[in-house]
Amino acid sequence: MALAANPQHQQWIDQFIDNIWLADGLAQNTAESYRRDLVIWAVWLQEQHKTMQVAQRDDVQAFLAAQAREVKAATMARRMASLRKFYQHWLNNAQIQHDPTLTLVTPKRVRPLPKELSEAQVESLLAAPDVQTDAGVRDRAMLEVMYATGLRVSELIGLDRAMLHLTEGYLQVVGGKGGKQRLVPLGEEARHWLEQYISKARPLLLAGKSQGLIFVNQRGEPLTRQGAWFIIKGYAAQAGIDASRLSPHVMRHAFATHLLNHGADLRMVQVLLGHSDIATTQIYTHVATARLQALHKLSHPRG
Repeated sequence: MALAANPQHQQWIDQFIDNIWLADGLAQNTAESYRRDLVIWAVWLQEQHKTMQVAQRDDVQAFLAAQAREVKAATMARRMASLRKFYQHWLNNAQIQHDPTLTLVTPKRVRPLPKELSEAQVESLLAAPDVQTDAGVRDRAMLEVMYATGLRVSELIGLDRAMLHLTEGYLQVVGGKGGKQRLVPLGEEARHWLEQYISKARPLLLAGKSQGLIFVNQRGEPLTRQGAWFIIKGYAAQAGIDASRLSPHVMRHAFATHLLNHGADLRMVQVLLGHSDIATTQIYTHVATARLQALHKLSHPRG
């Protein structure tokens, strides 16, 4: 049974989401995360016979202590961030007299290392689609573009014709926090397979239908995030890649780590990935550093 906040709490949550969506241009997934966290907080308060409007610092501490027994540190940190944003909003709008989260310390989030694929594994993955079929050409194009550009799956399926600049060899991408725009180079292989898909396979998949988005399924409808992930998993299994090494961002991670392994600057990788904060990109240096240490041990006379 789904959790449900009482009508008063739900109204506060809905108004908060609507207001910050208009002000910050939040992605739908981010807004839903806020909503989910705040409903959990509201229901906990209801069980204590308290309300969101008059909650105290001790209430927040007790809530977090209860959550710590049930969720991971990363979820705790996100939940705390949701509460902070919520109460800062209502304090700034003079709807509450104090912020119960003001002096609390947010739990430190330990970022997991990205799942790594070797260059050989990526080559096997790219070669897996049967390019004698229309769907296979589409899938080869999709995988090549993801590896060449580091696009998120959501960004990939959101590509339309206006975003493609194939003659110049780059994509115009809109994604990340706030829907920011960035330009990403394609590379020769990705451009070749994208041209093959658009000129030959895509018209056959569309079968006369009109569709603005580039990647479509075998019914000529826009490819979904789940559909793209299903395709990636299928080819990974075909390429003999262990399922434990997979994630929805598997090609994005490979793009970043392989660039760094070949000497790319961290700031350049940050721009290409569309990260607003360099700290988000720095997680990839752990993977690249491991390779540098191995090369040092192999090459240095005192390694």
